Amino acid sequence: MEAVKIENRKEYEAVMAQIENILKKSTEIGGFENLTEKEKGTLQSFSLAAEQFENSIPLMPIKQPTTITEMLRYKMFELNIKQKQLAKLIGVSETRISEILNGKRKLNFELAKKLHSKLNIDADFLLKVG
Repeated sequence: MEAVKIENRKEYEAVMAQIENILKKSTEIGGFENLTEKEKGTLQSFSLAAEQFENSIPLMPIKQPTTITEMLRYKMFELNIKQKQLAKLIGVSETRISEILNGKRKLNFELAKKLHSKLNIDADFLLKVG
């Protein structure tokens, strides 16, 4: 079977519809092994073309934290922890974490060192936002 190249979203959707039809037929006739060799080849070729097209689509960039508040919230999300657990992890009071997250307290050197060692926050980032 000739290699298929998908150039745009419309072609991708058409190929995906054909893949769906072959898969539906496969289910109706009792499995993949009951498809004809041509159908198996078409399914394989279309699947590879769809995968190549999907891989060519750039992902949206993930917003990088730009403040200490954003970074701490990101780390809390990443670790699936609450403020109380974050405070315990880095060895500071819950009040202090709350004040930092609410912008009422600035980062000091000791806290920056703890954030770097305990949460692996880049030192350059801490220097820039601190």
